[in-house]
Amino acid sequence: MEQHLVIEAQKLTKIYASGANEVRALQGVDLHAAPGEMLAIMGASGSGKSMLMNILGCLDVPTAGSYRLDGTEVAGLDRNALADIRNRRIGFVFQGYNLLPRTSALENVELPLLYDRSDRRLDTQALAAASLERVGLGDRRHHEPNELSGGQQQRVAIARALVTQPAILLADEPTGNLDSRTTFEVMTLFQKINAQGVTILMVTHENDVASFCKRVIELRDGSVIRDEPVSERRIAADDACTWEAA
Repeated sequence: MEQHLVIEAQKLTKIYASGANEVRALQGVDLHAAPGEMLAIMGASGSGKSMLMNILGCLDVPTAGSYRLDGTEVAGLDRNALADIRNRRIGFVFQGYNLLPRTSALENVELPLLYDRSDRRLDTQALAAASLERVGLGDRRHHEPNELSGGQQQRVAIARALVTQPAILLADEPTGNLDSRTTFEVMTLFQKINAQGVTILMVTHENDVASFCKRVIELRDGSVIRDEPVSERRIAADDACTWEAA
């Protein structure tokens, strides 16, 4: 039986104008991800990784190629349909946390649920509280961002990304503002979430961060130059980690 793919992108091409120049940001990228994968997307500045994440996150559309997200063909959808997919099937985590100031952790996590345009009746506060418990911050639900450490703020951002129970989690340099100790804690959390069945794609330029993932995809000049399992994967366990060969 053929395995269901959460992400199935074929021949993704993105061309846009920059002044008088034509920029080929993506050149025929193929990318597939099965449920429960944890991928690192790497590449130098200008390699196309941010554009790829924007397309996978339904924030942009390709010039050519196809993209199926959890069985739905994204090409040709209108803005409202794309917004619904973003809200219900994709969780976003950013380097800068993007939390609302002077707003509690609970209210920050609750926010995506308030944009749900389905007819479902949701107990948004209970769902947000459960998501905070999931990332170990149940006792910080009433704290505002300025009362939390950087690592705790990123955990709130992860809880917000998970509250809609998305098919995939897209993380853009999620440890870029964190020290090495806090990076380890956050990557430990990502591995736990991944072990619960959430598919994760993570843009990073750090090999140490990529080593926590299962697969690494490297881009150069808009093309995939490497797509392979992480040869020695770091498996976080409490305050230490072990290494697992591919």
